[in-house]
Amino acid sequence: MVTIGWNGELKSTDEAMISVADHGFLYGMTLFETIRTYGGKPFLWERHLERLCSACDEVGILLQLDEKKLRQHIREVMEANQLPEAYIRLTISAGEHGEGLPIGDYTNPQVIVFARPLPQLPESLYETGKPLQLLSTRRSSPETAIRVKSGHYMNNIIAKRELSKYPSAQQGAEGLMLNTACNIAEGIVSNVFWIKAGQLYTPAIETGILPGITRAAVLALVEQQGVRYEEGAYTWSHLLEADEVFLTTSIQELVPVTLLCDTEQQRYVVGDGRIGRLTKKLLEQYRQMATSG
Repeated sequence: MVTIGWNGELKSTDEAMISVADHGFLYGMTLFETIRTYGGKPFLWERHLERLCSACDEVGILLQLDEKKLRQHIREVMEANQLPEAYIRLTISAGEHGEGLPIGDYTNPQVIVFARPLPQLPESLYETGKPLQLLSTRRSSPETAIRVKSGHYMNNIIAKRELSKYPSAQQGAEGLMLNTACNIAEGIVSNVFWIKAGQLYTPAIETGILPGITRAAVLALVEQQGVRYEEGAYTWSHLLEADEVFLTTSIQELVPVTLLCDTEQQRYVVGDGRIGRLTKKLLEQYRQMATSG
């Protein structure tokens, strides 16, 4: 039996029910964070919580959380599922708010905590990397000035379905979406970085991407090391010229990309087909930061 956190209580997935009148169900008004634990503690917790609360403010969900009680609640959910380490999904659903589209705030949101086992990833993934498949599915424009991490995932699901049709999907490829201006946006579940002549590049927030927590942590590490970096609008051709490419997610950390595939099934090897020098250094520093707290 899987136990989840439901508004501060422990419930089985069979017991926890969302109302059909909840606007999370009716209109996709849900927000969430995915968080990885190290040593049983949620990593970059404050940044995740800050992004979640900011998103709630943006869309009019009045969220009142006791940070200490929530952290304890997450520990209880992990213990109930016998998970010393976990992939945490913290979801906020707007709650019921009558019929029709509201103009007022949501005052009774639902707070849901899932704790799942971390995926078993082979260490070879961090040496030989994975392919990055260019998609024809475009990244939709964000509903707000800066994209929030919303449960409205239709765009990502359509992209995932497209990815499954390419041979690279059998090699564990991530899909890359461009925005409507044909500039590089982001992966289906990741942010993208690349390195050329010792300088790091990544799409700017203004391209419509999610401001990833791991993305921000990597940029902070880069700045600490005095490595030059640039955020801007770039095209697929910039990736083809890269010496190193990598992806960031909270769960998989930094994953090297060693093969680029376009929609015509042309394939381009990145570097020597293995993790690059700077990518490896950043991954080591990120893991050190994650496990030192």
